[in-house]
Amino acid sequence: MVEPSSWRNVLYLRHNLNAQAVASLRGELDTINTDVDSLVRAMQQAIAESDRFIAEMRGQ
Repeated sequence: MVEPSSWRNVLYLRHNLNAQAVASLRGELDTINTDVDSLVRAMQQAIAESDRFIAEMRGQ
């Protein structure tokens, strides 16, 4: 049987490790969001350039 003090230590360690994992994931999420925003801007720019090219080819 696990002693109550040992059980508290296990719970404390699990809580701290989970908090660290969550904090790490939040940092990763911020990085991913920044990368996605950059990709969306690049795609919007490419679409605008394509639209201009098509309009130019149609003589508009």
